[in-house]
Amino acid sequence: MSSDVDVKTIRRDFPILSRRLGSHPLVYLDSANTSQKPESVIDAVDRHYREHNANVARAMHALGSEATQAYEGARARIAGFIGAAGPDEVVFTKNASEALNLAAGTLGARLGPGDEVVVSVLEHHSNLVPWQMVCGRTGATLRWFDITEEGRLDLDAAEREGLINERTRVVSLAWVSNVLGTVNPIARIAEQAHAVGAVMVADGSQGVPQLPTDVSALGVDLLAFTGHKMLGPTGIGVLWGRRALLEELPPFLGGGEMIGVVRMEGSTWAEVPHKFEAGTPPIAQAVGLGAAVDYLTGIGMDRVAAHEHEITQYALEQLGGIPAVHVMGPLEAVDRGGAISFTVDGVHPHDLMQLLDSRGVAVRGGHHCAEPLHRRLGVQSSARASGYLYTTRAEIDALCEAVVWAHDFFTGKLRGR
Repeated sequence: MSSDVDVKTIRRDFPILSRRLGSHPLVYLDSANTSQKPESVIDAVDRHYREHNANVARAMHALGSEATQAYEGARARIAGFIGAAGPDEVVFTKNASEALNLAAGTLGARLGPGDEVVVSVLEHHSNLVPWQMVCGRTGATLRWFDITEEGRLDLDAAEREGLINERTRVVSLAWVSNVLGTVNPIARIAEQAHAVGAVMVADGSQGVPQLPTDVSALGVDLLAFTGHKMLGPTGIGVLWGRRALLEELPPFLGGGEMIGVVRMEGSTWAEVPHKFEAGTPPIAQAVGLGAAVDYLTGIGMDRVAAHEHEITQYALEQLGGIPAVHVMGPLEAVDRGGAISFTVDGVHPHDLMQLLDSRGVAVRGGHHCAEPLHRRLGVQSSARASGYLYTTRAEIDALCEAVVWAHDFFTGKLRGR
């Protein structure tokens, strides 16, 4: 897979990428945490507040109509971006965590003792803790996929153990691991889930920003993702769902706008997706996410994915050539996303992160909201580098040079130089 993305031109669209940190140019390799924003997204949010700011659905004046059109227009563009059947399948939330809590909270109304929910050991806490809470509340049992030594789901062990069976009610998995970069076979597992009548949920937080997304081909019933990892603002997330399923599920939060008729004796609910959007929604953030979708669509997600693959393969090769570095997860960019987690002999990831930052290189250090996975791999924490459509090979080279320098600093090799 070869990329024809003009990264040099793309980088001009991102004001922050021209920053310097002290004497060093910014090398931003933390896009799995949050992506940077192009000028068009920044301008869309600014213009909304300057020219169109009003509440949606409620205000009948001109500004209210403009805000509503912008908000619902963003919903329609996002629906098209992921191949949804229509805008009414797109529910706005404040982030992917809220979207997954919505999924767990509403599906949890169906669960009871004897029922089982299946996740995996590589999940982000956002796709683990809500299911733990629901199982604790309902008496359902939480079970999970283990991983192979390569860092992929152990499908053979799951089959031997009958992990997905007639008691399974929900299967909820990350599409792409935020630690190992592993791309999970969601469509294959969705078939197994549907064969036993279970609902298939996917956490697309790392997948939707990187890969062309078609919810029909993915085979899921619910898909959660977040705006800030795909060039959009913070404070906006999405839960896509099959309309028939969304209509069956109860509301998650109560309040304004999610109602049909309210009387003291009881209430009725609005149609989907508004049934799940109580109160004033993230209006400007939705507008910004719509602009981000326009930007990504203009480049083409096939090209974004190709560049991500190319830069990830290069990073794996370069990091793999440093003897003190140990990459976690698949070592080749095959069915692999852009997050690369690694450890360095003799250097704590937090110390490594700080020293790299002193040279302008921004990476993340910690357990990346995936503590059980790190425990499974026998490490307390790791460093993580993650590129995106604006990442260059020169930035990967700067990362590797900084890693070698940090290792030499902590192991004493720089003394006397």
